[in-house]
Amino acid sequence: QVQLVESGGGLVQAGGSLRLSCAASGLTFSNYNMAWFRQAPGKEREFVAGITRTGITSNYADSVKGRFTISRDSGRNTVYLQMNSLKPEDTAVYYCAAGLGLLMKTRSNYSYWGQGTQVTVSS
Repeated sequence: QVQLVESGGGLVQAGGSLRLSCAASGLTFSNYNMAWFRQAPGKEREFVAGITRTGITSNYADSVKGRFTISRDSGRNTVYLQMNSLKPEDTAVYYCAAGLGLLMKTRSNYSYWGQGTQVTVSS
């Protein structure tokens, strides 16, 4: 059974940092592209960052470029999202996702999802 378990969310002041982790099990981690999405109250779930199965290529939403960094550790079957210079508009539930397709920014590309972790940025 595939499981994606996120951790690392919390409450932080604007300008602060958080690192999210997503531990994957039940799948061959090195075969999957990984991504982070987020969903704020009343809004659609949106792409934040993605990384290919090799870890060579990553993509970011324009709103987080230069502030967030996605990485993966195949030895630990874990993907990370380092979030710096956080803004109140980054407040959302952050979801980890795993998929085999190439359309990294598309939700339907991903077969497996975590349960989400809350990130709240106060002004």
